[in-house]
Amino acid sequence: MVPFRIGHGYDVHRLVSGRKLVLGGVEIPHELGLLGHSDADVLLHAVCDAILGAIGCGDIGHHFPDSAAEFKDISSLKLLARVIITASNSGWVVGNIDATVIAQRPKLAPHLIQMVDNIGKCCQVCSDKINIKATTTEKLGFEGRQEGISAHAVVIMVSNNDHKRKVIAQL
Repeated sequence: MVPFRIGHGYDVHRLVSGRKLVLGGVEIPHELGLLGHSDADVLLHAVCDAILGAIGCGDIGHHFPDSAAEFKDISSLKLLARVIITASNSGWVVGNIDATVIAQRPKLAPHLIQMVDNIGKCCQVCSDKINIKATTTEKLGFEGRQEGISAHAVVIMVSNNDHKRKVIAQL
């Protein structure tokens, strides 16, 4: 068995009024929020897709369809926790995560440490295994026009040969 696997995830959601802006499990003060069935946290959705891709288990839409009432307005931290359980039960743990959020506004730098902490706790790894960056598009494209926010994530999943260690769902 290969001792590690690499996964990539990407997500985008439209910015609208009347919704909270949640990124990396952090509610960020802003006049617009992301539209989606869940809390529309593009960063966590990209991380979920990267993990699911690395372990060969499809994508977030397959596991948490927007047609399912149980996922309406759910915190994406809960979705990530379920993805981590799936990975662990398949014999994989997070080696590291590197992600980028693309948004013209608001400034995300003040919130990055809390995002890293949230993701590390949820993935059951030290926060030094998590790297989150934020960038603008210099006012180009849909992010630059503040129509939406996108995120990319790359993850390395490491084989956990101790299959006796199963994560118990605490959801």
